[in-house]
Amino acid sequence: MTKVYVTATCPDCSEVKARLSGNPDFEIIDICSHMRNLKEFLRLRDSSPAFDSVRACGSIGIPCFIEEDGRISFEAEKFLAEEISTGASCSLDGKGC
Repeated sequence: MTKVYVTATCPDCSEVKARLSGNPDFEIIDICSHMRNLKEFLRLRDSSPAFDSVRACGSIGIPCFIEEDGRISFEAEKFLAEEISTGASCSLDGKGC
């Protein structure tokens, strides 16, 4: 099962969440719905080299896809049947989303 980290306030995440909800191959985790989810995401974001470029440009790194083999991706198109338009990952400086 692929874990998908999202938040309800991110337009890209909202579309991903809507398109993948109900699909048993994906576990949707809203990082703002519970402190446990936020802590889990922050531990991953702060320790994984996959987030180096995300952190360097001030982005949060959502939507974030963690595949069963541990690979991390930020490309929603890879996981959706139809291509969707996405902007930059949400950023702390307000430039993304």
